Amino acid sequence: MAKSKVQFPHKLNGNAPKKRTASSSNESEGSPVRTKDVKTNGTIPAQQQLQIQQSEYEKKKQTFITRTIWTLAMIAGFFFFMFSGHVYILFLETAIQIICFKEVINIAQVPTKQRELPLTRSLNWYFLAITMYFLYGESVIYYFKHILLVDKVLLPLATHHRFISFMMYILGFVFFVGSLKKNHYRFQFTQFAWTHMALYFIVVQAHFAMNNVFEGMIWMFLPASLVITNDIFAYICGITFGRTQLIKISPKKTVEGFVGAWICTVIFGFLLTNILMRSKYFICPVTDLGANFWTGLDCVPNPVFQAQPWQLPVWTGVTKTFWIAPIQGHVMVFATFASLIAPFGGFFASGLKRTFNIKDFGDSIPGHGGMTDRMDCQFIMGLFAYMYYQSFIAVYKTTVGSVIESAIVGLTLEEQVEVVRGLSKYLYNQGVLTDKALSALTKQLPRR
Repeated sequence: MAKSKVQFPHKLNGNAPKKRTASSSNESEGSPVRTKDVKTNGTIPAQQQLQIQQSEYEKKKQTFITRTIWTLAMIAGFFFFMFSGHVYILFLETAIQIICFKEVINIAQVPTKQRELPLTRSLNWYFLAITMYFLYGESVIYYFKHILLVDKVLLPLATHHRFISFMMYILGFVFFVGSLKKNHYRFQFTQFAWTHMALYFIVVQAHFAMNNVFEGMIWMFLPASLVITNDIFAYICGITFGRTQLIKISPKKTVEGFVGAWICTVIFGFLLTNILMRSKYFICPVTDLGANFWTGLDCVPNPVFQAQPWQLPVWTGVTKTFWIAPIQGHVMVFATFASLIAPFGGFFASGLKRTFNIKDFGDSIPGHGGMTDRMDCQFIMGLFAYMYYQSFIAVYKTTVGSVIESAIVGLTLEEQVEVVRGLSKYLYNQGVLTDKALSALTKQLPRR
């Protein structure tokens, strides 16, 4: 007869003696402890296991409450900034950039080496400041030339902005090379490359998202809403229908959730666009930085928001005419990108966190982790929205700023005076200027 395998309670793996527990001691002494209160492996009593389960439940409950409260707070804060005006939403996006940059930089820090190389961290923030100065300056100059180019103090900063930005960057580069120390080269060059990667993936992409605000609030709000909606429906469809794993880097993502979220996001995009396009506050470009939702904006709407007749092909047998605004077709592209491409920004962030063996980028938002964890898909979506808008939707025409810039750059002072004189006569002939105004203006202008 074959020998049966017997495990002795006083041995571990058949060799080392096993540490006696209080429960096992009580049993040997005839204690009234019931065997059903002890797990079959003889390690954790049922009562202690129940306490652990209750503790985990309370922890999850508290996390859910915290997460819900901060979610509602973020939504309320976002709408407050958006309705308060374009300047407020720009300040919000600037703060988000700085927080995300700080979180990404911190995960590659080595405290001991940072103390030995204090200039390294200072250079990180210096390069951030220079990059933001360059990108913000480009936006301000592009959209507000008519203000900057007529100011005596701001004119040099506007006309030489790129050269000033370049020289400031070169200064930082020189300081970096001068700060190199023996036995720290690898760390310093790694930090240099890591800083520039963070600047590209965060600040540069966010810069284009900020430009969307100048073109009209809808071009910022709509893409951001589509990403959030897709994330919500991906979770709902995933836990409801999810069976097939989508990508190994993010095991909880499923193909069913991915496709289901795409369909739901397209439907949501159509509905939201139909609401937003009715408000000029959302569709008008920025002309007054002091405007808000209650004061409103006024403009000639972009043709993309104007309904146009559309008919089904003849072979369908349907002769009814449908009035559809072109934006409804464009939003399908936005929703598709938000559903099929933007999530890969999140997958990229997941891979980055796995590389450094961290759960979140930080703890900036209680219950949600870091700001970067919430914005990983938004940056690439904002960049796409800008590129798509400039390529297929924007209406290019001569602006006051462009005319002033051409006159300043391409004409001498005498020729600029002649332009003013000619415009004065034209405005007088159109009835805009009175005789007295024309006379006062032309007398003050110097003669050639």
